[in-house]
Amino acid sequence: MNVATSTVEVAEEDRLRADLYNYLGLILSAPPDQMLLDQTAGLSGDDTPLGQAITGLARVAKVTKPKAVVSEFNALFIGLGRGELLPYASYYMTGFLNEKPLAKLRGDMAAMGMTRASNVFEPEDNIASLMEMMAGMIVGRFGEPATLQRQRDFFNTHIGTWAGHFFNDLQAAKTSVLYASVGAVGAAFMDIEREAYRMTAG
Repeated sequence: MNVATSTVEVAEEDRLRADLYNYLGLILSAPPDQMLLDQTAGLSGDDTPLGQAITGLARVAKVTKPKAVVSEFNALFIGLGRGELLPYASYYMTGFLNEKPLAKLRGDMAAMGMTRASNVFEPEDNIASLMEMMAGMIVGRFGEPATLQRQRDFFNTHIGTWAGHFFNDLQAAKTSVLYASVGAVGAAFMDIEREAYRMTAG
């Protein structure tokens, strides 16, 4: 993603939301290395469903080795021909890859000045990229931070309709170990975001 700077101050709560979107984008884009596993192991949550999911993820990360998580990631997302899960909006929303949801996303990305990084060959509607896009919109990585209305529209169009299902599937996947806990965090976070946008819809 190309980066632009912003002069608008971002609220602490929004920065924390962006951090979690960024984290999910990072860990869903490639298997975590030892440094990211160590950082994950150091996380702690509160008594909320999201907090408990974060605590659970930290516990699993403490005992996860990079080599094992590479095998897990490959089985889940790459596989022989295809992985256990297809983490794309088009697939979840239509049953097929590279369908209308991807074309709509590309149009919205262009309107907001987002471009795909030149070294990325995955369709833009994969879950990792969408998490990264939300983070960037919140903190103003593509210009000014997006208004709540624009965030809500993007979330409802490209993420809210399917990401919760994906994260639930990730929790239930046969080869999920660390990623089952990532799925629990993602599902809890999507619930919070969906409800927050619903409550602010005017």
